[in-house]
Amino acid sequence: METMFPDIDAVVPVCIHATHIEETSMTTLLMIIGFGAATSVVVGLGQKLRLPWPALMVIIGIAGAFIPTFAEITIEPDLILPLFLPPLLFAAAQKTSWALFAIRWRTILGMAVALVGVTVAAVAGTAVLLIPGITIAAAVALGAMLAPPDPVAVDAVAGTVSIPRRIMSTLQSEGLFNDAASLVIFQTAMAAAMSGTEVDFGQLALSFLISAVIAITVGLVVVFIVWWVMEKIDHTIARSSLMLMLPFGVYLIAEHFHASGVIAVVVGALEVRRRDVEGNSAERVTQASTWQVLEMLITGIAFGLIGLDLRMVVESEHADLGKAVLVGLGIALIVIAVRFGWLLIGTVLENKRREEDPDAAPLNIRDATLMTWGGMRGLATIALALSIPATTDTGEPFPGRSYILVAAAVILLVTLVLAGLTFPTIVNVLGIDDEAEKERQATKEIAARAYKAALHQIKNDPALPDEVADPLRARFKGLYAQLLGTTDDQASSEQATTLKENREVMAKVQTRALQSARTEVLKARRERGTDPEVADRVLRRFDLQSVLLR
Repeated sequence: METMFPDIDAVVPVCIHATHIEETSMTTLLMIIGFGAATSVVVGLGQKLRLPWPALMVIIGIAGAFIPTFAEITIEPDLILPLFLPPLLFAAAQKTSWALFAIRWRTILGMAVALVGVTVAAVAGTAVLLIPGITIAAAVALGAMLAPPDPVAVDAVAGTVSIPRRIMSTLQSEGLFNDAASLVIFQTAMAAAMSGTEVDFGQLALSFLISAVIAITVGLVVVFIVWWVMEKIDHTIARSSLMLMLPFGVYLIAEHFHASGVIAVVVGALEVRRRDVEGNSAERVTQASTWQVLEMLITGIAFGLIGLDLRMVVESEHADLGKAVLVGLGIALIVIAVRFGWLLIGTVLENKRREEDPDAAPLNIRDATLMTWGGMRGLATIALALSIPATTDTGEPFPGRSYILVAAAVILLVTLVLAGLTFPTIVNVLGIDDEAEKERQATKEIAARAYKAALHQIKNDPALPDEVADPLRARFKGLYAQLLGTTDDQASSEQATTLKENREVMAKVQTRALQSARTEVLKARRERGTDPEVADRVLRRFDLQSVLLR
């Protein structure tokens, strides 16, 4: 006789499985919240200890991997890059400009493309010699995995010490594009390794070019559409929210068309800053504060996950872990040596073209040493390592997989944790001047241009009474003094009284004067030879003044 009730033996396993999924989801959520809270504490701790806080977060992640509950947590490798890379790349790319790229395109191509290719070749050759049974395709995949320094790691770690802006901006520019070259090489090599065929290097080069062209197009088109939509929205918070979604959208659309999401995000960020206008003060202030908080939290969670996943990478089926670690150390030395040698060659080339770009780097052996130690691996390396399957399409074990995973773990420990913790010491030992005076001079020049533009607006504004002009000029003189780090009385008591009596007219003229000042700063930011971060610092001061007037 048939019963209307379901078979209890079939229902129980399903319920147990559903409960397990719910518990895993809650544990993952708890881990993310925990890493976020730990980031807030570790940032302060790192500041007191004068240690890079991202490296400390990796150590916390490694410690967390030994907690049984956290050790069971796994995040799909295919989700790591789409979740963490777009917002962090977008934030980093907004600190540069098209004008800077126009000057340093040779350096960017040399370090983000050519150096990646040389590193892949060196690592692949070493792997073929040291790893038993590895194929050329698998060795190339390993090289692509280990080649790109992480732009997020470099920005977060180097930002904790005082180093010259010319070095920092070069490291940032390199990091924005090298993931793109590495990912294309990795995908091509993995396809060959999985099918048991050889890597077609001609097809690889063509794929990279096509991928770059499509990615650039996607970045420009999506920003054009988003900017058009934003012009129809008269709500600062809504516009800022749309801007937060932009990097994810650009990345996913580019990946959908089999293009480089990395290049698309970087192009999108550069185009957003190019389109920036002087009237967006409130929006810039809101977005700057939001991005600072999000960038810190996402970076902390990402590096915590790197530490957590290191145990998973090392816990392979390897029979001789000691030998694999030695192989990994050998490959790490090759990666470091290739980078140092390439940068030494770069010192010769950059010195020859110093007249064209006075802020080029590296210029000497100290620059090359610091930039070598700043070549830290991170998100891309761990995500690609975790994506390697256990078997190929034919069912055979993936060639050299256990050695590859251990090598990835070793190079992360050497170039991220060790390099990160010792980075401040290396800066001090090398005696590299932070060139603060040069940066102050750059700030002074941009502030002076903005000040003159504001005074010109005040002088030629027909609505301004004569008795208000002098006090208003004094107020801008005070703002100019603040930008230069000097003190100056903004107005005498008599001038303050005059300003109070003519508050409405003064506010309108001051708004127009601030707009002229911001226009001049944005113009300077787009010019060749201007450090975008210096211009942004001056612009933020004028933005805050504009917001206070509202």
